[in-house]
Amino acid sequence: MKPIDSSTNTVKLPYFDYLLELLKDGNDTVAQSFGRHVHWGYWENPKQAQLSTDDFAQATEALSAQVCLAGNVHNGLRVLDVGCGFGGTLAHINEHYVRMDLVGLNLDERQLQRARATVIATDHNQVAFHQGDACALPFPDQSFDVVLAVECIFHFPDRTQFFKEAYRVLKPGGYLALSDFVADKKLLPFTRLNLPDWTFYGKCNLQFSAAHYHALAVQTQFACVVERDITLNTLPTYTYLRKLAWQQAKIISKSAVIETLTAEIVSRWALLNYMIYGFKK
Repeated sequence: MKPIDSSTNTVKLPYFDYLLELLKDGNDTVAQSFGRHVHWGYWENPKQAQLSTDDFAQATEALSAQVCLAGNVHNGLRVLDVGCGFGGTLAHINEHYVRMDLVGLNLDERQLQRARATVIATDHNQVAFHQGDACALPFPDQSFDVVLAVECIFHFPDRTQFFKEAYRVLKPGGYLALSDFVADKKLLPFTRLNLPDWTFYGKCNLQFSAAHYHALAVQTQFACVVERDITLNTLPTYTYLRKLAWQQAKIISKSAVIETLTAEIVSRWALLNYMIYGFKK
C-alpha cells in the first residue's frame, strides 16, 4: 500500500516510514513479515492459519500469486507492477516464470531502492524499477501484456485515470489485475463523510463499491473477467498484526492499532470486502 499526495506529487507514507526505520535497524521479524511484500496475507484454509512469521510471509506470497492468476500471468510476458513497493510481487513472478520482462513503478524512491537491491533477475528474466505516477504512466502505448496493482489503488488520486492509463499501456487482449478493499453499499455513506486522513495508513479512498468497479470497467472499455471476494481468506492477517504489535509494543503507534482494528471490525462485519479483480482489454 503506497499513499500519495496528488496535489504536491510527494509521498506521504507514515507506515512506510515506520517499516523503513525498523528495516534499517535490522528488525528481523519486520523484515520477514514486510521486507518483501507490504500487503495482507491470503490463506486457502483460514482456520488452519498458524500465524507464525513464516506462515504470514507465505500468506503474503500467496496473495500476490492470486492477483497474478487474475491477470493471466504466464511465461514470456511483459508485466508492469504499479505501486510495486519493495518489489515482492515482481520477485514472485521472477522466481516462478521465465522469459519475463518485469517493470515496477512507484512514486517513493526509498521503496524502489530496496526493490532494486533485493529483486535480482534470474538468467531467464529482466527486472527494472522506475519512479513514476500511477495516473500518468511513463510508458508508450500498448507496451505491456499485464498491469498489476496489488493493494495500492485506494491510495491513487483517481481510479478512473489509472484505469485509462492501464488501458493505454496494455496490448490488445492484455490484463489489468488488482486487489482492493471494496466498500459494501451499507458502508458507502460513512466513507463519504469528511473525515481526517488516517494517521498511520495515510490517505485512503474507500468510496468504491463493486458497482463502481463494474461501471468503471464499462467506462474504460475493459471486460471484467475475474471478481473474487477473498475477505475470509485474509482475516488471519489481523490476528497476526495484533501479535506483531504486541511484540513491538515499545515502538508501535496508537494510531496503527486503532486504524487496523477499525479495518478488522468492518471487514468481519462484511462491510469492507477484500476483492481481487481481473479486467481484459
